[in-house]
Amino acid sequence: MKAKEYVEKVKSREISAVKTTKGILNEIKKINGTYSFFNAISENLALELAERIDKNPKGKLAGLPISIKDDLCVKGVETTCSSNILKGYRPPFNATLVNNLIREGAVIIGKTNQDAFGFGSFNVNTDMGIPKNPVAFCGVSGVSPTYGLVSRYGLIDYANSLDKLGPIAKYVEDLELVLDVIKGYDFKDSTSLKQDIIKEKEVKKVGLIKETLDVDPKIKDIILKKLDEMNVEYEKVLLPKTSKYALPSYYIIAMAEASTNLAKYCGMRYGQEGKVNLPFNESFSEVRTKNFNKEVKRRIILGTFTRMAGYRDAFYLKAMKVRTLVIEEYKDLFKKYDLLVSPTMPIVAPKLSEVNKLKPRDHYMMDVMTVGPNLAGIPHMSVNAGFYDKLPVGIMFTANHLNEKRLFQVGKGL
Repeated sequence: MKAKEYVEKVKSREISAVKTTKGILNEIKKINGTYSFFNAISENLALELAERIDKNPKGKLAGLPISIKDDLCVKGVETTCSSNILKGYRPPFNATLVNNLIREGAVIIGKTNQDAFGFGSFNVNTDMGIPKNPVAFCGVSGVSPTYGLVSRYGLIDYANSLDKLGPIAKYVEDLELVLDVIKGYDFKDSTSLKQDIIKEKEVKKVGLIKETLDVDPKIKDIILKKLDEMNVEYEKVLLPKTSKYALPSYYIIAMAEASTNLAKYCGMRYGQEGKVNLPFNESFSEVRTKNFNKEVKRRIILGTFTRMAGYRDAFYLKAMKVRTLVIEEYKDLFKKYDLLVSPTMPIVAPKLSEVNKLKPRDHYMMDVMTVGPNLAGIPHMSVNAGFYDKLPVGIMFTANHLNEKRLFQVGKGL
């Protein structure tokens, strides 16, 4: 059942939000010990919100159960970013996105597992137990909107100039419904946009990014077959600068900003507290050493290095200049094409035993398709294109700033 249909049935009282919520909570509690999907189950909050809806079924998301990634603050619910450094932290406020969801009748059921602070591709860099069926590679639909379209207030930052918030769901229609609720200007976020999504949405011409087809031939064939099923004209296009430089530039910028953001978790004001002895640096290092995992430490060290005197010009500032070139390259293509298309990932879902054999660089290479749109701050959406050995293959569409309507048009058509 699609979200809109479920909401309509709740509003007509064909479905009880409380009954649905209780069923979902019971199922989560039954399997979560085995699968480690949720870091926290917000049972009291969920039932309170569901009871409110059954009494007065209003809102665009009336009674709709929604889980929140563990890097967004939910008032009174443990929020850890899947890192031991934040274990036990219960925010005294909601993120703006969470407030928007609750205002429209959503039922918040809990906080989902993730890579600590978002550092990873396979959800193995978590301190809360590796989920046995990671969200990625599952054939779901997901949209990453234009940077600034959704408020970041209440988000535990990874990299301020790159972080975007968007929904993941089974159906593209559900993405559109939820994005309509969470988007909008927020004075509490200095990067929040006052512009809205552009209403014009017709897609006439699509550019297939040639460099992204250097993947497993079966993945390539699935992508091309799906494009042939679309009733739009497409042709191959080139993104040479993005393909060559986006990945290293992204990680330089992301790690530099991450090392700055994570500096506050020292045990004095934020994070786990340790016994404070002089000199302070040793006390802070002890807290961080004990509570940050290996990948978090790696990114802090690399990010701090790129910001050091003598290296900032050579690495960080150069990466920012490359970012401008990436934006310009995308903008040039959007003068001719309504959307760009590529595979979402270069591989299908690996086994955890295979992930364990990968080197850090191999992990970072998994982002090769998505770093370009992230650097440029432009919206992109992944939907399932088909199956390779029973494993889903994602196809990713990328649009110009505030052109999410075009993404939804194509996604719903597929």
